[in-house]
Parts: sequence; C-alpha cells; structure tokens
Amino acid sequence: MEPRRVLIIGAAGRDFHNFNTFYRSNPAYNVVAFTANQIPDIDGRKYPSELAGSLYPNGIPIYGEEELSNLIKSLQVQECVFSYSDVPYSRVMAVGAKVNACGANFVMLGPADTMIKSTKPVIAVGAVRTGCGKSQTSRRIIEILFEKGLKVVAVRHPMPYGDLVKQRVQRFANVADLEKHKCTVEEMEEYEPHVVRGNVIYAGVDYEDILRAAENDPDGCDIILWDGGNNDFPFYKPDLMITVTDPHRAGHEISYYPGEITLRIADIVVINKIDTSAPEQIEIVRKNIAAVNPKAVVVDGASPIRVDNAEIIRGKRVLVIEDGPTLTHGEMKIGAGTVAAQKFGAKSLVDPRPFIVGKLAETFAQYPNIGTLLPAMGYGAQQLADLETTINKTDCDSVVIATPIDLNRLIKINKPNTRVYYDLQEIGKPDLKELLEEFLKTIGK
Repeated sequence: MEPRRVLIIGAAGRDFHNFNTFYRSNPAYNVVAFTANQIPDIDGRKYPSELAGSLYPNGIPIYGEEELSNLIKSLQVQECVFSYSDVPYSRVMAVGAKVNACGANFVMLGPADTMIKSTKPVIAVGAVRTGCGKSQTSRRIIEILFEKGLKVVAVRHPMPYGDLVKQRVQRFANVADLEKHKCTVEEMEEYEPHVVRGNVIYAGVDYEDILRAAENDPDGCDIILWDGGNNDFPFYKPDLMITVTDPHRAGHEISYYPGEITLRIADIVVINKIDTSAPEQIEIVRKNIAAVNPKAVVVDGASPIRVDNAEIIRGKRVLVIEDGPTLTHGEMKIGAGTVAAQKFGAKSLVDPRPFIVGKLAETFAQYPNIGTLLPAMGYGAQQLADLETTINKTDCDSVVIATPIDLNRLIKINKPNTRVYYDLQEIGKPDLKELLEEFLKTIGK
C-alpha cells in the first residue's frame, strides 16, 4: 500500500514533536508539509533533512496555515494532524470542519503515541491555559527538591524559532548560555528564572535526544522536571502530573485544547491566584475539577506581588508591560503588572496603542482585545527594537515591567521603571512540599 499522505498543522513545537515520535521513521505515512500558526516568520522555512530522517532527504516544507485548504488539494493530503495548543474548542473544530470539507481526515494524536519514557523519575507541570503560573509552580517544586539534596534537571516545552538544526538539543546552565543560543525574549522568559536559581534546563527540537542528554547531564540528574508550555500535555511520561488552573479565566479549564487533557490526567491540581480572584470564580474551578478529575489532590495557591521600587508606581501614570503570550493567545485581560499597578497606587494605566510601531502594530491587529497593556513581544530582533521604540515613545511617567526577565538587560528604556516579581505561595494544606515528600517515598528518594 502507498503511505498515507499527511499534513501536520502546528506552531513550531508540538507539531515537530508529533512528527519525531510518530511519523519520522514510520513508512506507513508520508508527511508532505507542516503549516504554521501563532508564531511570526516561521512559515516559508523547512523542517530540515538533518532532523527529518532518512525517509525525508529533502526535508519538509512549512507553509502558513492560511493556505491549508489549497494545500490539502494540491498535495493530495489524506490526513491532517492538529498539533498546537491553547486554543478554544470552537477553533479546533473549525479547523476540523475545514479539513473534512476538503476531503481529508482530521487527526489528534494522544499521549500513548507521543510521550517518551524516561529512565529517571519525571515530574510534569502543565496548565489549563497560558499564563496560569506553571513556571512559578515549577520553580517552587525545584526549590523543594533542592532542599532534599536532589539534582533536578528541567526540560522546557519547545520554542524553536531559529536554526532548527543548531537548536536540536540546547542546554542552559547560566545566563551566558541564553546569548550563546541566540534566545528570543519568549525563550529567555522561560529559561532565565531557572538558571539564575542554579538549575540546568534543556530545550530544543528533538525531545528524545534532549531527554537522553538531560538524564546524563554532566552535573548529575536525579529527577527530570517537565516545564510545560501553553496548555499542552507532556512530551514525557510523567510519574507525577501537576496541573495549574486560573480562576481569572474560570471555565476555560474545560473548554480549551488540550488544557482539559492536562486537567484530566493530573495527580495534583493547583488553583492559583486565589488572592486576586473572586470567590465565585474559584468555586467554578473547584466544581469543574471535581467533575472531570475527582481523584486529583487540590492545592490552593496565591501569586503575591512584589516590586523593586513602589515609588516609581505610586501616583504615577504608568505603562504596564506584561508577558507577551499571556496577553495574546492566552487572552488574559490583566497580569502581574496590572495587579502591581493597582496594589501600589498608580494614578492610571497609559494606553500604548497610540505609540506602537512596526511589528507590534501587527500584534495588536491580530489580538485587538489586548487593551491598555503592552505585550513584551520579542520573537526576533525587529520585534525587540519595535518594543524599545514603543516604550520610549509612550507618554507616561514610568514603566512597570512584569516580564519574568529584566528587559533593561535587552533594551534601553528612557523612563523610570521597576520590575514585578511573583512566586507561588501555597495556602493551607495539603501543600506541594507535603505532597512531593509522599511522592519521593514512592520512588525511593
């Protein structure tokens, strides 16, 4: 039989992993193309032959998702594999309808065909949406494990926006490694908080090669911590699955793909941001957890805010810069910067939209509901330059920076500014320390 002709619908992450784990060495399928969405400037490239394997000596072309219908017909595609995350069910099925209308099957690969088994214990951290607080949860878990004298190696969900061959396996042990690997702002936001705390983090493209490197890290490895991206389910088979929820977006935990999967497979569910959420919203999340995963242990958590200098905020007209993906496809209306501005008495939030330039204008056009906040977009040098120009043009008294990294290290800001910090704080019992101690006993640690 002729191999089935497959197109993988993705966004430079899950799509490459699905290919590597299920299709790359499978002669029953012929992957004829990828499509790209969410991330700018990745369509028009190829998934290179060096990564694609012997069945694909010419690599695999990557097109924009807007070409999907035409590609199905012109490339005689028989199956389309949906392979990106943090999208509402209506969006998933709209793509499915388009695929089926063109005559192809609509496929969604599950954990059994895509999770890789580690030789080390794996703790996985996921979330039901982007911006729930999984990175701060990961940091808290690592702190607890460090206190036990364990060597933890983190592996981050992929963000390969550059040279895919060079990014096959990336190891970050210090801040200098971020420059060495030419990281974007989005990558730095995820990697830097780990390395400044003294733990190694891996990322890249080929997640089996990454896992084997992490297991044999030169500094030692007792436990792998999977630090998930968006609301995707893990690439590695977890021995303990922790999922973070967000009452600011109550109900999304059962209406976004694949976030509901992360909720259903969780051993522990963290209800984060309780300190800034309405009681009725928290109750909606509790009821939904109980409905789809009644066996999960629930941990209540807060994200207390602190800043370098509250006087830069108090009584001032402030420009608030929030984490980019949280505002864009994460659809958050407020973030840590907004909470800090309110807490420390800002006079008002300044709308950046009259001052935006370049690629930031494209971001606001694509995501018109961002409002009076500025997303820290930095997928490339031009976006970073446009971010700097926009900040410096904005008519404000000061700037509140709520990104996980210090933007002052990357751009020159011509106004007084202060950073916002936020960490996970458990409320009551059970807490993560108690639950992790129980888990460690089961694995003999």
